[in-house]
Amino acid sequence: MADTARARKLAERVQQVVARMIDTRVKDPRLGFVTVTDVRVTGDLQHADIYYTVLGDEEARAGSAAALESAKGLIRSEVGKQTGIRLTPTLAFHLDAVPETAAHLEAALSEAARRDAQVAALAAQARPAGDADPYRHRDEDDEDAG
Repeated sequence: MADTARARKLAERVQQVVARMIDTRVKDPRLGFVTVTDVRVTGDLQHADIYYTVLGDEEARAGSAAALESAKGLIRSEVGKQTGIRLTPTLAFHLDAVPETAAHLEAALSEAARRDAQVAALAAQARPAGDADPYRHRDEDDEDAG
């Protein structure tokens, strides 16, 4: 079993090689503007999960997924040449959901900020239900006792 430092180094190298391959050698017209966001290699260095994002709509995502799937063999052979390890890991491409998740979180945060502003505006106009100062003070206690 390989150590995690070696798997992390291999993941970084695979990310560089795959990004360069997508940019320069994969000439599929279905391939959109693809960014490799993360690569995770298993501890035994036999499998690499490659996460990517695609700029564009659902059609661009589907076309890019098909293009990456068809170029998987070419990319894997280049990963094997560039890394120089004995067994080249199998590659699996996954569409990264980070942009959609970030947009959802951004919308939730802006909604929370809007509601906080409403609460702050209501609190600024609020007045106490009873006296302005409902607490007893020491000098009043002395007068009541005497």
